[in-house]
Amino acid sequence: MPRIKYYYDSKTCKYERITRTKWEITMRLLGFLSLSLVFAIGMLILFNTYFDSPKELMLKKENAELKYYYELMDKELSNMAEMTALLQERDDNLYRVLFGTEPIPSTIRNAGFGGSDRYQKLREEGLKQEKLILNTIQKVDILKKKLYIQSVSYDDLAEMATNKDVYWASIPAIQPINNQELKRLASGYGIRLHPIYKVRRMHTGVDFSAPKGTPIYATGDGVVTKVVTLLNGYGKYVEIDHGFGLMTRYAHMNEFNVKKGQKVKRGECIGYVGNTGSSTAPHVHYEVWKDGKHVNPVNYFFRDLQPDEFEKILELASKENQSLS
Repeated sequence: MPRIKYYYDSKTCKYERITRTKWEITMRLLGFLSLSLVFAIGMLILFNTYFDSPKELMLKKENAELKYYYELMDKELSNMAEMTALLQERDDNLYRVLFGTEPIPSTIRNAGFGGSDRYQKLREEGLKQEKLILNTIQKVDILKKKLYIQSVSYDDLAEMATNKDVYWASIPAIQPINNQELKRLASGYGIRLHPIYKVRRMHTGVDFSAPKGTPIYATGDGVVTKVVTLLNGYGKYVEIDHGFGLMTRYAHMNEFNVKKGQKVKRGECIGYVGNTGSSTAPHVHYEVWKDGKHVNPVNYFFRDLQPDEFEKILELASKENQSLS
């Protein structure tokens, strides 16, 4: 029941019942509704400020999940990068060493992408997790490139393995003349006294002294690329391309036993010792080239020598005596 209110009327000395007009009732109702509305709006603002809506809660949950899995993927990419680095190290320091080829330069393995900003469009998107996303994408791109280079390297190694027998047969692994007693090595590779100019000069090969007409042998399988006769310098000489960046030269011959373009096998007679060109005594001047550069031929004499014999050859070749040409 509604509460009935009274007031004391001093004129009548009685308590009279309070009555309200419709206007008063309307105004009080409007006031109550206004206060309720203000309270409701205030509560709504307070709720939206300090509390998330169901939709916001769902979006935040999804965002947290995405961030979590991005971080997991980032860690996995780091692990994969470490594994790739191990493969690269084994490739350079084991496989390529076994096949006698140069490692892939780090400038190629770690080369940048270059050019304009590859991720400019992503940066313009204004992503809230821009740093995390860009970092992950960059790692993926770098890893893809490194894996591609490694894949090409393995293709090269597979080809080398296929041609292994050809490779070993092509290496100039024997001495160019019969030298079983190890007495024919007259001058080694390096700085030597020139027999004519009497000055110390770089001797780019090794000299084997032998009687005129002594057979000269191809030191590895290959193709004869030059059969040349000069009045000075190397005199009569032959060059053989062995492939794999290897080439040999046999100078001061007396006679040739091969023609240009002819295929030869290791141990096959290609000519005979002479005293042609700038030679001071019958001998063969023998050179080995690797990738277009002179190298010490003695380092390749492993096929027809025992370890102790190889040590003796190294000792003889190291003496700074006079060359024969």
